[in-house]
Amino acid sequence: MKLYYSPGACSLAPHIALEEAGAPFELARVDIGANQQNTPEFLRVNPKGRVPALADGDWILTEAPAILRYIAARHPAAGLWPWDPREEARCAEWLNWLSSTIQVAFVHVRRPGRYASDASAADDVAATGRKSAYELWQAVESRLGSGPWAIGERYSVADPLLMVYWLWGRGQVLGFDMPRDFPRWTEHARRLAGRPAVQRAFKSEGLTLPS
Repeated sequence: MKLYYSPGACSLAPHIALEEAGAPFELARVDIGANQQNTPEFLRVNPKGRVPALADGDWILTEAPAILRYIAARHPAAGLWPWDPREEARCAEWLNWLSSTIQVAFVHVRRPGRYASDASAADDVAATGRKSAYELWQAVESRLGSGPWAIGERYSVADPLLMVYWLWGRGQVLGFDMPRDFPRWTEHARRLAGRPAVQRAFKSEGLTLPS
């Protein structure tokens, strides 16, 4: 398999899942800062111009939740996908909510020009988006239960995707004080940081682990 990724982007979650699976894979970095996602070469891989994209031979899959589910299904021995009906539904719920709602709030802050052409309107979009993002980060904090992982006692592909948004909360765009304001989520991130697969993915992408 070949994973097209950008450091610290949503592609980090499939990267961690591939490391967890222990299967051979190749990384292909897409430099978002240099606009490589819109080059003809990458658009032949993913016409949406987004990472991640996963190539399994000539077959290509996009969208992080779908890629995470596929990796888990291709490597069932890794135990990345729960098959109990309720646990499976809860895992899918996390993936859908994070990608369809949490990420959208972040993008309103990161790229407000997508939603407003006037500069002052874009500033308002960013400010409103940041307020919405904080409220959604609080919702994630509240949703994480007492179990060590997103769906309880069992680790799943929902956990590395949660790590992505924890990193975004800590980053320069949002600048949240994650340990102070989101302690439960921070403990989840630190727990993830103790997993060798997560450590390998972070080292490969040049990222700093939660501490």
